[in-house]
Amino acid sequence: MMPMSVTHDGGDRFSIATRNHVVHVDQPEPDGGSDTAPTPTELFVASLAACVAFYARRYLKRHALPEQGLTVTAQAESGTKPSRVASMTITLTLPEGVPADKREALLAVASHCTVHNTLQHTPEVLMQLADPSLPS
Repeated sequence: MMPMSVTHDGGDRFSIATRNHVVHVDQPEPDGGSDTAPTPTELFVASLAACVAFYARRYLKRHALPEQGLTVTAQAESGTKPSRVASMTITLTLPEGVPADKREALLAVASHCTVHNTLQHTPEVLMQLADPSLPS
């Protein structure tokens, strides 16, 4: 995976650059931000929903089933001590015409998307400071 960089744009706004794309994050106004973009936590939850949608659509395509109308919604609940996403509910709304006998297999495939697998098997995360003596 290509490296990503996050740069400060002022206030609570940041730009996330990856490959040839830029995504922005901010905080809601009540939390001191300008509400110009989703929060990092909202993007985290959205990444799971988008990954599930991608796997579900690929299943539908592979089985020559209708794709139009596929929708994935995500609902998250926050936790404290430590601050985190405590739970997420992902709901798939399937297009009309998907037979009942294909639905459980589709759900099984979608639940094995990369983001969900990562949440199920916690990755090692190393936090470090850049060496200030090295050029940036």
